[in-house]
Amino acid sequence: MKVLIVEDESMAAKRLSSLLNKLEPEIEILDQLDSVKTAVKWLSEHQADLLFFDIQLADGLSFEIFNQIKISTPIIFTTAFDEYAIQAFKVNSIDYLLKPIDPEELQNALDKFHQNFKKAVPQQPNLALLEQAMQMMTKQYKERFVVKIGEHIHTIPVSEAAYFFSQDKATFLVTAEKKRYIIDYTLEEVEGLINPQEFFRINRKYLISLRAVKDIVSYSNSRLRIILSQSDDMDAIVSRERVQDFKKWLDR
Repeated sequence: MKVLIVEDESMAAKRLSSLLNKLEPEIEILDQLDSVKTAVKWLSEHQADLLFFDIQLADGLSFEIFNQIKISTPIIFTTAFDEYAIQAFKVNSIDYLLKPIDPEELQNALDKFHQNFKKAVPQQPNLALLEQAMQMMTKQYKERFVVKIGEHIHTIPVSEAAYFFSQDKATFLVTAEKKRYIIDYTLEEVEGLINPQEFFRINRKYLISLRAVKDIVSYSNSRLRIILSQSDDMDAIVSRERVQDFKKWLDR
């Protein structure tokens, strides 16, 4: 099976390539592109069995590709946001995966391809997939976390969380009042439970809300340093591979 990846974040493209090769070693990745312009040119001259499109590319939304060229190849969309789900399923897509991509969800998407798209032919919008998209749009995110304070059990609303961070194999929730609580989840688990439009994973240690951001400063090696209102920690650095997605998250 021949695959094209259109993804403007190099680390995300490498991770997707790695997952694909692990799940189905026979997959041949033909190319990795990062923009609407390069995708249109490539698709005008080449063919693939399956396309992976990130939605927000370096020069616009990948939906713009469909305005410039006719595409009949099945597509799996990948994105950090769920706001484009309905639009994605109006074209010939077979799945819509939210980042960070879960290997099991990726395998399910590949299984859909094998079951329904053994030949790359134009497909009419699938009502079942549209329904699935609607369900994604109405996904219920976690509203509160249970914490233990001495001998007492309390709940902290997610709306009161300024950021989450990990330290010494523990995960902490920090409120706008600088109160810190240990929660029984890994940072990766928290990331999948809360609304990605409200919180952003800037690096391996921090998952922050916009209300926690006091200032943003350019940092070495094309990174950004976040000054958090509730912390003096100098480790709140947006890793280079996440900077572009972070800026998009800010500018929504």
